[in-house]
Amino acid sequence: MPNMSLHKLPAREQAPDIRNTNFEEVSQGYDENMAVEEAARCLQCKNRPCVAGCPVNVDIPAFIAHIAKGEFMESYGAIRQTNSLPAICGRVCPQETQCEQLCVRGIKGEPVGIGRLERFAADYAMGHKKEDGAQKTQKRAPNGKRVAVVGSGPAGLTCAGDLAKLGYEVTIFEALHTPGGVLVYGIPEFRLPKALVREEIATVENLGVAIETNTVVGRAMSLDELMNDEGYAALFIGTGAGLPNFQKIPGENLNGVYSANEFLTRINLMKAYAFPEADTPVRVGKSVAVIGGGNVAMDAARSARRLGARHVYIVYRRSEKEMPARAEEVHHAREEGIIFRLLCNPTAIEGDENGEVARIRCVEMELGDPDASGRRRPVVKQGSDFTLEVQTVVVAIGNSPNPLIKNTTPGLKTQSWGGIIADEETGETSKPFVYAGGDAVSGAATVILAMGAGKKAAAAIHEKLSAK
Repeated sequence: MPNMSLHKLPAREQAPDIRNTNFEEVSQGYDENMAVEEAARCLQCKNRPCVAGCPVNVDIPAFIAHIAKGEFMESYGAIRQTNSLPAICGRVCPQETQCEQLCVRGIKGEPVGIGRLERFAADYAMGHKKEDGAQKTQKRAPNGKRVAVVGSGPAGLTCAGDLAKLGYEVTIFEALHTPGGVLVYGIPEFRLPKALVREEIATVENLGVAIETNTVVGRAMSLDELMNDEGYAALFIGTGAGLPNFQKIPGENLNGVYSANEFLTRINLMKAYAFPEADTPVRVGKSVAVIGGGNVAMDAARSARRLGARHVYIVYRRSEKEMPARAEEVHHAREEGIIFRLLCNPTAIEGDENGEVARIRCVEMELGDPDASGRRRPVVKQGSDFTLEVQTVVVAIGNSPNPLIKNTTPGLKTQSWGGIIADEETGETSKPFVYAGGDAVSGAATVILAMGAGKKAAAAIHEKLSAK
């Protein structure tokens, strides 16, 4: 029976006063009955507007129709036709601004919970590891051509998986000791469990993709050496944006100031939350200020709260309306006791006699005319200086691509800010048979957009090599 409820079925969650003391996953998703009930809200539109909003073109009505009929493994199989990482996407994709934004049910109510249903199908498949037709992926016979992928984040994994399905011998080169890129170092356990990421990566490896970790391309070997000496017919760069940006205000070199990149890497990849069982400590103190208003800022603030900080401030120079973080992440942060100091901008970080962070000095802001981004420009409110007593400051104002590939690859054209210049539709760069996508091209963006770029590049590489 169709479910004509105007409201999306809420997912199960840990209570805020419990979850802000642990790193277990906040959302516990749908059970089978809930998934069937929510799937029945889908109208199975003939024009399928939701699919147009998905960067990897998942057949959304098809996988939801399977769930509505209780065909959960078939639902997973339908998703995997175009999406190699559904359990991840179901958790971290901004569906509210993509597929769900275009859902017809959202015109007079809430859209279908597409992301929650995708997560359910993927989790169900992982929990029922029977090898049946829904879980097998069709692969073409090996074609004898080799492709190298630099970086094992979402762009690289997607490109590698799609090429492997087409018969290519694919090797991913990863600089860190663990594959996954931002999925393992940037997103906290309570939003994206790392055991789940490992399982998703294993599905890509099962396609025949090899992953070489602890290999820094640009140091161990250059792109040209991979192409000319190692015999790779094409190469995809998916190295992300791991170089942190700072505000360049006084005091950023004090002890207790972290980039969000370092702070989250210590916690997520190196398990600082388990210190001293894990060898990597992280300092938070009683009070923490996180500068920024994106998802990374929310992740850092919520992590600091779980590490024992009593007062955690989000310091953001615009209003909540302009905040780039997902509404769900802002909502969860508020529930967990994060304090929002909006329309505030840091001007200096001050330390004590030992060079440790003691406070952050800020000014209040007000919004003026829109700037180039379309958001209203923040303007300093005169005479509004104030200080926050904190022991830790985390700077979460964005990242840029690491310049290593750019500096070691003659002929590779880049933007003035470091992003690799690549064709928007194909990912082709200025070097023949070299492609790029994801944050290495766009700057810090979303997981699903990076996956979309990897998918486009894989298709372009296949077209190019097939014509060779």
